[in-house]
Amino acid sequence: MNKILAFSLSFVLFLATAAYAQDGITVGTVSGSDVAFLEKAVEVAAKDGLKVTIKEFSDYPQLNPALVSGDIDLNSFQHIPYLDSFLRDNPSDLVSIGTTYIAPMGIYSKRIKSLEELKEGDIVAIPNDPSNGGRALLLLEKAGKITLRPDAGITATPFDVEENPLKLKIIAVDAAQAPTALDDAAAVAINNNYATPLGLNPLNDAIFLEDADSPYVNIIVARGADKDNPQYLQFVKAYQSQEVADLIIATDKGATIPAFPYEKK
Repeated sequence: MNKILAFSLSFVLFLATAAYAQDGITVGTVSGSDVAFLEKAVEVAAKDGLKVTIKEFSDYPQLNPALVSGDIDLNSFQHIPYLDSFLRDNPSDLVSIGTTYIAPMGIYSKRIKSLEELKEGDIVAIPNDPSNGGRALLLLEKAGKITLRPDAGITATPFDVEENPLKLKIIAVDAAQAPTALDDAAAVAINNNYATPLGLNPLNDAIFLEDADSPYVNIIVARGADKDNPQYLQFVKAYQSQEVADLIIATDKGATIPAFPYEKK
């Protein structure tokens, strides 16, 4: 009798799993370049039998609530600071289960080829808004040019600089005007949405560039209870494929770069 019951339960579980696999999963995003990357990941996932549907939303604030409510299974549109901010205001169990790409901030210069060429007292310009200013300071710290207070975090300001061996003069300028500072400063931190319209290619022209270790890397997010779901992880693997990496590089020409291991061609 026990064997019959066990078989029946197993058969029911098989049917439920088969039905779930047939329905596939739904990934939410915002209309834009992300969609093309996701579509390529969907193609890759389909080769391994995973059906994925992309659901587009009109704006960012809808996506995390839709995931919390179960309207979608995953979302792919945000970086880690955005998710952290959402979780502070809307406590839930959303978690990152994989990285996708980064729209890297770079440090550019008309005077030097490397940050190692910076001299004592040189001017370094950074964006003046809290988010991007902190991002630029973290980049300078990663380059070994300054040290920030341990608790400064992503909203660090020049007042959080603890060590500045070269006595660099860190000035804050409007992010949109940062490229114009290239004529006066030894180095300037510029967001890629302002750099690329000027013909600057982050991969080729930046003298120091954010990488996949940046907190500003974009991520695929799931509910915490589902973070180990095999189908969700299979989709992450599909996104982190060479096919998607090639598309990211070809589409944005350095404006976005893959935030996972890939073969550079």
